[in-house]
Order: sequence, then C-alpha cells, then structure tokens
Amino acid sequence: MLGSVTLGARFRPHWGWTGKGEGTGAGGAPRRLKTLAGPTGRAARVGHVPELAGRVADAFATRIREQEEAWLSPLAVRSYETRGRVHAEDACRLRTPFQRDRDRIVHSKSFRRLKHKTQVFIDPSGDHYRTRLTHTLETTGISRGVARALRLNEDLTEAIGLGHDLGHPAFGHAGEEALDAALRERFGLGFRHNEHSLRVVDHLERDGRGLNLTAEVRDGILNHTGHDEPDTLEGKIVRLVDRVAYINHDIDDAVRAGVLATTELPAEEIELLGPTGPRRIDTLVHDLVENSERAGEIRQSDEIGEAMLSLRSFMFERVYLAADAKPNQERAHGIIRRIFAHLVDEGRSPQDATDYVAGMTDRFALAYAARLES
Repeated sequence: MLGSVTLGARFRPHWGWTGKGEGTGAGGAPRRLKTLAGPTGRAARVGHVPELAGRVADAFATRIREQEEAWLSPLAVRSYETRGRVHAEDACRLRTPFQRDRDRIVHSKSFRRLKHKTQVFIDPSGDHYRTRLTHTLETTGISRGVARALRLNEDLTEAIGLGHDLGHPAFGHAGEEALDAALRERFGLGFRHNEHSLRVVDHLERDGRGLNLTAEVRDGILNHTGHDEPDTLEGKIVRLVDRVAYINHDIDDAVRAGVLATTELPAEEIELLGPTGPRRIDTLVHDLVENSERAGEIRQSDEIGEAMLSLRSFMFERVYLAADAKPNQERAHGIIRRIFAHLVDEGRSPQDATDYVAGMTDRFALAYAARLES
C-alpha cells in the first residue's frame, strides 16, 4: 500500500494522556483516563494572565456536568470526560473543552481560507455558489440539529463539523485528486484531505504549534471520511451528514449553473426524498434521527440510505465526472501539478510542497500559476 505524505495517516487517539483540568468526570474524579492529576487550586491562565475568579466561573464546570447528566443520552460523550489533549493545558473556566476546540478552529487561518476554496465549480462567476466554507457551515448546522435530537454532545459535534475540511485543497475534489496523483507519481506517496485536515490542526496552525485539540475532535476530523469510522457517535453524525449536505447543495449549484435541470433528477429517488433541497434534507434528517434512536447507533433506514447513495452516484455521473466538467477538471489538475512540480524542483520536500499547495485558495493558486507562466 502506498504511504501517505500527511502525518495523520497513522493517527489513533492517544487515550493514555495524563493532564489536568479538562479530562475529569463528575466532581473532578478521573473518568476514562489511566492517570489524571488532581485539582491544583490555581486559576486557569490565558497566556501569562490568570483568569479572574468569579461566581459564574467557579460554578461553570459543575453546572455543565449536572446539566449533561440530566439531559444527555448515556451514549453521549460528556464534555469533562474528554480523553485529553496531546499537550496538557489548564482548563478554561467559562468554556467546555469542546467549546474551546470550536473557538480555536473558527479563529484559525485555515478556517478563514475556506471561503475562497471551491466546493464544486471552479472560480464561479456568480455570488451564490457554495464554497468550502458554506459547505462546512451547512454540514455543521445539520449535524448539530441531529445531535440535539439524539441528546448527544452538540459542542463536540459542532467542533468536528467546523474542522472536518480544513485540509481540503483548492478546486474541490479535482484539486485533491491532482495533488494525490502528483505525490504518487513522483514519490510513491498519496494525499487525502481528511488526513491533511488532522495535520493542519496538529502541526500547521499557529506557526507550527498546532491547535492542540481534544482527542475526540481530532478523531472526528480524521475519520469523517475513509475506511475507519469515528470512535464517537458525534463524529459519526458528521461523517454521514457531510454527504447529506453536499449531495443536496451540489444539486442546487448544478441547477444554478445550468449543468442540470430539475426534470433530469432521478424520479424515483426524488419522489421518495423530496422535490427540493430543504425537503430532501428534512426527510434524510428525520430518517436518520428515528433510526439512530432505535438502534443506539448512527443509522439510516435501508430505503432512504439507498436512495441517498443512488442520488450521489447520479451526481458523480452527471456533475462531478461529467464530460462538461472535464475542461475545468483538467484545468485544475494542470494548475495543481504545475505548482507542485515547481516547488519540488526548487528544493522543497514533498511534505513542505504538499502543505503549501493544500493551503492555497482557488484565487491564490490561479495567480501563482499565472506567475509561473509569465
């Protein structure tokens, strides 16, 4: 099997971490951890500045624990039972560990760049086409709704949803395929955006220090696609809803672009799922919630699941891999491969070249390629 250029390829969450503050069970007792240091009595710090003590901050963690025990399903991950971070940190006294992860993702440079990365259509002229950022927000919103309905941890679900595509290259799936092909041809390596998303949060953000996210969020980001399933139900929600979101909003964009007419959509699947994007999402979400509640696992019914996969196959045939899309795909492949080859020929390592190319937005890549041709 070919290796992967990203460090996330062999990642499995490190459950034996020893730290303090964020991995405790109710009342501060250790839960799900092999070893856990007890409370230190010190105020949490932001940089070198201690957080001010206060009535709300002092009671925050206890209140959250009590609320979660009263509300959450027994299958949900508890916020203060996280399996920890690679590097120990004092707890934030007004946010749960998963809220903290969410904030770190939203404030990251890689998250901001998603607004200029393509979802399907390369460098579209209209203002209303989805980008990687709008896809991320739609996926996260639907996922959080599913998590609430199932009484799972919404903050964990949200953090995974917001971080799942941070490592996606420019030009959508065409860009990912091009970078993967370039690595395989020159170095016998490969590229997968989920693995690179983990590398982004672990090693590239904050000038190489990474975001130091919790194990549950890192696991959900890595396994939102690929062979392995996430370890948490919250991660499994994002994995499935990712498809729910992109199938439906890509249909909307394809119709807007004139690539598809609504009358060309497969009749049987549309009759079952619904005639519009909102109706289809509503059908898929209700089916997912009801079947998951009964199964104690994230599940669709066979009928609805098969209809969704059939609709996905239709989109690959008519939109993603269609003859009309080939010129744009070839353009994207050419740009990515040209930039990658240039960087390697200049002396950059495969990993450095990959990190640089995968971080590019569509417009930056287009401008960079234009400079190479001038």
